[in-house]
Amino acid sequence: MDDISTGTLATVLVLLIFISAYFSGSETGMMALNRYRLRHLSKQGHKGAKRVEKLLERPDRLIGLILIGNNLVNILASAIATILGMRLFGDLGVAIATGGLTLVILVFAEVTPKTLAALYPERVSYTSSLLLNVLMKALYPLVWVVNGITNGFLKILGLATDHSGKDNLSSEELRTVVNEAGGLIPRRHQNMLLSILELEEITVDDIMVPRNEITGINVNDDWKAIMRQLTHAPHGRMVLYRDNIDEVVGMLRVREAYRMMVENEFNKENLLRAADEVYYIPEGTPLNVQMLKFQRNKQRIGMIVDEYGDIIGLVTLEDILEEIVGEFTTSLSPSLAEEITALPDGSFMIDGTANIRDLNKSLNWELPTDGPRTLNGLILEHLEDIPSSQLSIEVEGHQMEIVEVAENMIKQVKILPVPKSAKA
Repeated sequence: MDDISTGTLATVLVLLIFISAYFSGSETGMMALNRYRLRHLSKQGHKGAKRVEKLLERPDRLIGLILIGNNLVNILASAIATILGMRLFGDLGVAIATGGLTLVILVFAEVTPKTLAALYPERVSYTSSLLLNVLMKALYPLVWVVNGITNGFLKILGLATDHSGKDNLSSEELRTVVNEAGGLIPRRHQNMLLSILELEEITVDDIMVPRNEITGINVNDDWKAIMRQLTHAPHGRMVLYRDNIDEVVGMLRVREAYRMMVENEFNKENLLRAADEVYYIPEGTPLNVQMLKFQRNKQRIGMIVDEYGDIIGLVTLEDILEEIVGEFTTSLSPSLAEEITALPDGSFMIDGTANIRDLNKSLNWELPTDGPRTLNGLILEHLEDIPSSQLSIEVEGHQMEIVEVAENMIKQVKILPVPKSAKA
């Protein structure tokens, strides 16, 4: 070192600081990359993404390579800075070189390049991967030895060192990714994606048309009544039953009934013969499962039965699709807009049959959904009795006034706005 000039040593020191900055920035850039975007670009044929993805297949080797290079450079820089300090300031130069080099490395070889790499990880990573690929091949034996020692030490500590696992996202993490997509995905599309993720948490019981709201044709009625119901049928399929809904005999396609009318073949015998077989669904079936079953069995409508085989409701394929894309005009049950009336004072007049999940989603409330599914059921569970007259109660922080009770059901409820202090 004594034969090397001070100017040469200073030049080498500056070069080593730049190399240290390269290693520091490369490490941060590689670790800050969006792995899913990286995988997408790699599949699209992006050369830089392919290089980086290959390096990240074994992150322990990549980090080992970067740290080997960074530490070698920093140690050599420290030695050169000490020599320069002693030449310029004598024995005091050791302290000056230590303090000065620490500040320079901290600012120019650590904080600045790492901040830059964190802001522009793709630019830094794709460019630095060119040299890192070459260094990985050149220094592979040293990297292999260092990683072998490191992994052995981790195994002694009882820590897993298997690198074969893939980056998988849970449903909650997927929801976060969709929510943070911002303007990249239209808000309506975000809502649809989130609704698809929620299908496994919702059962057919949550969206079914309750038993008492199922409309159909009693085949034992007189012909005038049957004709009137078919003429005013709001949907493409009608339930056929004998006297009561427990005696369902089939599902009739309304257009098939019209065809029989045109061909003068319309009678009870042909009506029953034209009806499709009833498709039954066990209660508690998740929507994602039921949608696949509808597809597999080529069905669009089914009767939901409880553990005793009693019919408790009806669900259609359209009902499931509504959970994803929003309400259709062909729903068998009233839409939420028909069940809620906003009042001038900020309160809401709501039908007792309104679904709690729909209320929470529409009005941003947090009424409990792990019990009754309708507002009527929630209030009855809270009261543990059927009120005989108007009554004011508080349920989950919401002031509710029972306006109308009929047929052992709460028909109308007025819910007052939640005070701002309560929200806070």
